[in-house]
Amino acid sequence: MIQKNIVKQPKSIVEVTVTVPWSDLQSLWDQTLQKMADDIEISGFRKGQAPANLVEQQLGQRLQDEVLKTAMPNFLIEALKGTDIIPIDYPKYDLVSFVKGQQVQFKASVTNRPTVTVGNYKTIKAQRPAIKPVTDEEVQKVIDDLFKRWKARQPVSTATQNTPGQAGSINFQGGQAPINGQANEPDDVFAKAMGATSLVDLKTKVRKDLEGNVSYNNELDYEEAILQEVEKITTVELPEILIQDELNRMLVSLQRRVADMGLLLEDYLKSQGKTLEQIKTEWRGQAEKNVRMELGLAEIARQENVSITDAELQAEIDKIQDAKVKQQFASQEPKLHLRHALRQTRTLDLLKKMVGG
Repeated sequence: MIQKNIVKQPKSIVEVTVTVPWSDLQSLWDQTLQKMADDIEISGFRKGQAPANLVEQQLGQRLQDEVLKTAMPNFLIEALKGTDIIPIDYPKYDLVSFVKGQQVQFKASVTNRPTVTVGNYKTIKAQRPAIKPVTDEEVQKVIDDLFKRWKARQPVSTATQNTPGQAGSINFQGGQAPINGQANEPDDVFAKAMGATSLVDLKTKVRKDLEGNVSYNNELDYEEAILQEVEKITTVELPEILIQDELNRMLVSLQRRVADMGLLLEDYLKSQGKTLEQIKTEWRGQAEKNVRMELGLAEIARQENVSITDAELQAEIDKIQDAKVKQQFASQEPKLHLRHALRQTRTLDLLKKMVGG
C-alpha cells in the first residue's frame, strides 16, 4: 500500500509526496523489462532471447525511466483518490529516491482547482447601453469607400452589363458594369455591381448591416457589464498557471490583430518601444480580472446545475463545415473545451434573464 503526504501551499499549489513499496511496483517493472527486452540485441543471444538480468544490466537507467514514466502518474492518481484535490495542470514530478527491491519515493507538484466563492449573483444589476442610431453620414461613408474601391477596379472602356443583384448581403467585390467615362459619384450602375437594385436599395442594405453591427456590439457590451459584476462578487485565490494561460491567450489575440495589419508581433512591439515581458506586466491586472470572471461564471453554472448534454455538444460539432477542424473534435480535450464554452454561454444567458435583459 502506498503512503502519501499532501501539503497545500499558497496559490492553489499542492505538493504530494508518494512512497511506493516494491511489491506495488514489481509487476510494472517486470512487464516493462519484458517489453523492452524484445528490442534488445546482446552478443551471443538471438534478439529478444537474452536472460532478463543481462537485458536489465544493458538497459540501465533507461529501464528505470520508462517504469517511472508510467508509475508516477498512476500512483499520483491513486494518492489523490478520496481527496478534494482536482489538478488543473500537468503535474511536475521529482524523484526523491529509488531502491530496487525496496521502495520508490517521489514528489509531485500540482495546481489544484481553486475554491471559488460567488456573492448573491441573483441581485446583479447591469445597465444595457443605449443603442446609438446609425447616421446618414455613417451610411454615406461606407458607400463612398465602396465606390472608391469599385471605381479603382473598373476599366475605362465600357464593360459588360451586369444583372441587378437580388436582396441579400452586399457584394463588396463588385463586378464589371458599363460606365461611360467613369462616374464621379455613386450611382445606380455602381449599386447594381454591389448586388443592390439601385443606389437607394444599396443605402438601405448598408444601413441594415451597420445597424446589425451596432446591435451585436451593444449585446457584447451588455454581457461584458454583467460579467464585470460577476467578477466583483467573486472571491478566489488565483493560481498562477491560469493567469499565465490568460496572458498567453491575450497575446495570441494581439498577434492575430497585428498579422491582420501585415506586421509581425516583434516589429509591432518595437514600434511601441516595448518588450513581450513589459506587455505581459501591463496586462496582468486585466488577465487576473478575466480569470476571476471566468471562474465566477463557472461557479454560478455549478450552483445553477447548468449542463450541456452529449447530444447538444455533438449538434455544435456537426455545425462545423471545415472537415479538418471538425476532425479535431474526435479527441476528448477539444470536446471538453467546447462543452465548457457552451456551458459558460448558457450560464451567461441565464444571468441576462435574471438581470432583466
